[in-house]
Amino acid sequence: MAHKNRSNWSPYTARRKGQKASGDPAASGSKPGSSPAKPGAEKPQYSQDGRRHKKPVETYSFHEADDRIYDVFRNHEFGSYPHAKRQELTKFYQLLMANQNEQNFTRLLNLRDVAIKHFIDSLLVPNLVDLQFPLLDMGTGPGFPGIPLKIHFPQEEIILAEGVQRRVEFLKHVRQEMNLKHLKIIGRNVNVEFFYPVRGVITRAVEDASNTLGNVINGLQTGGEVVLMKGPNCGPEIQPALDKWGEYFELSKDIAYEIPKTPHERRLLVFKKLKPAPLPDFEELDLQWEKEFGAGVD
Repeated sequence: MAHKNRSNWSPYTARRKGQKASGDPAASGSKPGSSPAKPGAEKPQYSQDGRRHKKPVETYSFHEADDRIYDVFRNHEFGSYPHAKRQELTKFYQLLMANQNEQNFTRLLNLRDVAIKHFIDSLLVPNLVDLQFPLLDMGTGPGFPGIPLKIHFPQEEIILAEGVQRRVEFLKHVRQEMNLKHLKIIGRNVNVEFFYPVRGVITRAVEDASNTLGNVINGLQTGGEVVLMKGPNCGPEIQPALDKWGEYFELSKDIAYEIPKTPHERRLLVFKKLKPAPLPDFEELDLQWEKEFGAGVD
């Protein structure tokens, strides 16, 4: 049974009548009997994509963050990870959290979650497969797994491809602040017209495996591999991908694993490119572009 409004006060009526008197509930934005707003309370903020903008709850100093990341690494079988490289990850964590105050790039704000689900998750991959370079991180977002892999392989060439401009600017900022060498950033989505030559592709995106193979087929060199970081239930994607692209790709590895000492299950699908694919029909692509975006696009 609904409770009656015994005060006969309505925020809608109050707004219509323009009640602004001192002590009037409409003036404070609160209903009668409600608790006053906490000091510093703000309305929820939303990012450019319309999602709730979550800000970091705590910001740690560099040394405290580094100590905490070390504890997480040690508790999840990464205690032997090199000290200098872990400190580089700490710098990246601080840049990511500082940026999160203005943007909405990650839903993981707790340091422990970042260390496990971003850092360890990314760094487990080279323990399971031999990555090939130049390595393209397709749809890297704010830099996963590409930035942790760049820190892990400082002398190897890694390319970060990202289609959202504000993320691209953040990645450039990270590259400059951390003085990361042999790191290229391409501000565009990867599709069939992507011809930048690479020996390896890695992605943690949720895109279907068949779509990913089609998008990288012209950039990936023959003999190169596509490493898909997937969840445990990706099995239904495999056969449709092979049915469509089996002439050009084979499934060379299918590895199920867990992030150590967590319940988080993962699966790596590795597809090896067998031979070059025919070049796309650029005239047809131009027609598709014109149909989608209109004539006269520069």
